[in-house]
Amino acid sequence: MQLIKVFVSIFMVVGLSLVAEFVSPRVAGILSGYPLGAAISLFFIGFEIGPEFAGESALYTMTGLVGIQGFIYCYYLASSLMRVSRKWLNITTASLAAFWGYLLIIYVLNRVHTSLLVAIAIPLTSFAVFRYLFKKIRDERIENRIGLSVSMLFGRAFFATAIILLITWTAKMVGPKWAGLFSAFPITLFPVIVIVHFSYRLEHVHTLIRNVPSGLVSLFIYAFVVHLTYPRTGIYVGTLLAYVFGTLYLIIAHMGILRS
Repeated sequence: MQLIKVFVSIFMVVGLSLVAEFVSPRVAGILSGYPLGAAISLFFIGFEIGPEFAGESALYTMTGLVGIQGFIYCYYLASSLMRVSRKWLNITTASLAAFWGYLLIIYVLNRVHTSLLVAIAIPLTSFAVFRYLFKKIRDERIENRIGLSVSMLFGRAFFATAIILLITWTAKMVGPKWAGLFSAFPITLFPVIVIVHFSYRLEHVHTLIRNVPSGLVSLFIYAFVVHLTYPRTGIYVGTLLAYVFGTLYLIIAHMGILRS
């Protein structure tokens, strides 16, 4: 089972990372909200523990999307304030700030009584708030693209896989609330941010960050559908329906990008 989990995780992360890598940071930011790590985590939680457990966890994954946005906002602030010549130092400082910001937010969210109404209201409000906070960031295109190396690609995939294994392994011990909140960790987004930051200019990272809240609507829809369908239809049909609705949103969002 663990090997299946590893191979499925790597396949999905590598495949969709390639899609995101060869477009602009703006589109990559939108695509970063496509259900990857959270979807795999919820699926295997449902497979190993039960659809009802995973469906309840999805409710907290919805509120946990605030944690993702807090993560990238802290990264944005720290990387903006600490402009040093050594890029690795900027990345390290920004990453630490992002992790602490994320942990603080999910700690607070864990203490909130979460109903379906609350799980809908909190992330939808946060999308508007963070889009406002990021509105001053200009969209920057990458003119001279650096080829994505195999080591970078699989390094990103194995990082994501390790986090997914940790979340699904501890899910039964920590309960559906913490399992759902940790499923919302930016499993695939964080490695993308680090790679873009290391390979390109800081402005390109900020362009990616600016568009993440718009992309997270897809993950919100995915988790919402999982919450409704897993206990009723099971994990296979529920996952299919969740991906259909999550993908439909991204298609509409991408059409909006093309028009603009």
